[in-house]
Amino acid sequence: MASGNLSPRQKMINLMYLIFIAMIAMQMSKEVLSAFGYMNEKLTDNNITASAKNSATLDNLATKAQEQPEKYNSLYSTAKKVDELSKNFNDYLETKKNLFLKDQEDVKDYESMDKIDIVNEHFFKGDSFTPEGQEFIDNVNNYRNGIISLIGEKNALSANINKRFDTSDQDTEDGKQAWLKNRYEGFPLISTVTNLTSMQTDIKTTQSEIFGTLLGGQLESDVSMSNYKTILIPEKSAFFQGENFKGKIVLGRYDSSLKPEKVVVNGNEIKSIQDGGAILDFPAGAVGEREIKGKFIFMENGAPVEIPIESSYAVIPKPNSAVISADKMNVVYRGVANPMTISIPGVPDNLVSASGAGLSKAGGIGKYIMTPGTGSDVKISVTGKLSDGTSVSSSQSFRIKDIPSPNGTIRKQSGYVKMPSSSLENSTVGAELPDFDFDLSLNITGFTLKVPGQGAVVVRGSKMDSAAQKAIAKARRGDVVIIFDIKSTLVGNSNYRIKDASAVSIEIQ
Repeated sequence: MASGNLSPRQKMINLMYLIFIAMIAMQMSKEVLSAFGYMNEKLTDNNITASAKNSATLDNLATKAQEQPEKYNSLYSTAKKVDELSKNFNDYLETKKNLFLKDQEDVKDYESMDKIDIVNEHFFKGDSFTPEGQEFIDNVNNYRNGIISLIGEKNALSANINKRFDTSDQDTEDGKQAWLKNRYEGFPLISTVTNLTSMQTDIKTTQSEIFGTLLGGQLESDVSMSNYKTILIPEKSAFFQGENFKGKIVLGRYDSSLKPEKVVVNGNEIKSIQDGGAILDFPAGAVGEREIKGKFIFMENGAPVEIPIESSYAVIPKPNSAVISADKMNVVYRGVANPMTISIPGVPDNLVSASGAGLSKAGGIGKYIMTPGTGSDVKISVTGKLSDGTSVSSSQSFRIKDIPSPNGTIRKQSGYVKMPSSSLENSTVGAELPDFDFDLSLNITGFTLKVPGQGAVVVRGSKMDSAAQKAIAKARRGDVVIIFDIKSTLVGNSNYRIKDASAVSIEIQ
């Protein structure tokens, strides 16, 4: 096809060759247009799937923000702003595609979408941009800058987003060229439509990456080892000296922002929640093993999820005095009810049993009564059942002593008393147990009266009879009348024989 004198035959051959090349170029152009169209279809289908996935992620984040606002509210707020920016920009690009295709009878006749003037006239005016062209660039820039402003320049995604929506001048063989001219001027219509769909794909990808980063960042924070604390779980709530400590140490995740929907313990709802934990404050209850049962209730994906609470603790008697004992003074008295307190530290009262001659259970925790019988000592044995099922036993011996001899009294005075004979005639004889630990009442059954110079008078009861009064009437001033052999019984226990009371002397005045 070089210039020069050519034969008619050669000219014909050259012309046919040019026509053949043109036909091949035309066929390749049609195939390229169809390829762009098929690519646009595939991108559109992918965008539909990506939109559904992003929408589901956003809905899930909204549910979590409602269930656990302190943890997810800020994340959901950022995600909503990202979604709003993305939706607005995506809708804008969709309007451009619809505008470019409005005169296209068949939007799938890709081979006919080779026109370049529709896009050129919309975006370009000579060497500059139309208002619509500048608006298009501004929309791309605003979306890019808005997204980066939300996630931060230092975010790992920022570099990719900047590159994905870069509108800076492009490098060409002829030097720098404006981004809009480089990407859209002189291109077939189907190429521009596919380009816009591809940008919509970039929007979906950006959304997905950000949503994933937000949730992934929270997940990483949740599982971070800095959010774990050691928790000691003993096999039981109390151990005795000589036992082996048994239990385990586990790691528990500590999350101060985690707020349950409800916490119920022993049938009562706990309102006080601090740093992710329910604050318990209730009466410890009676002595013994006490249970704590209940549940944490969380909302997850709109449905309640229950986590059971099953634990226990031991209540032991509160010490209100020191234990002080005189080793040689373990004494109980015959004839009276000796109160005793018997317990084993750390063992509930219902698991403690005590036995001994004359010992019986009284009302109250650890309260017993000892009423000793014959003999000089009594042994008390105590057995307790520990929480592990084993038993512990102990015993203690007590000396048995009789009630000491009482002091005789006249008008409630003992020893040596002075009074007129007239007063003595009307006095009552009594007996008392001074400095005795038990408050006992004695009933006088009789006594003997001796007036100097007269025979002794035996009286029944505690009052002076006629014989005693006659003897007292004969007493002279300065005489000492003696009342002795004073006999008595215990009020409430007449079977016990109490010793005779000491004598009392009365000087007649």
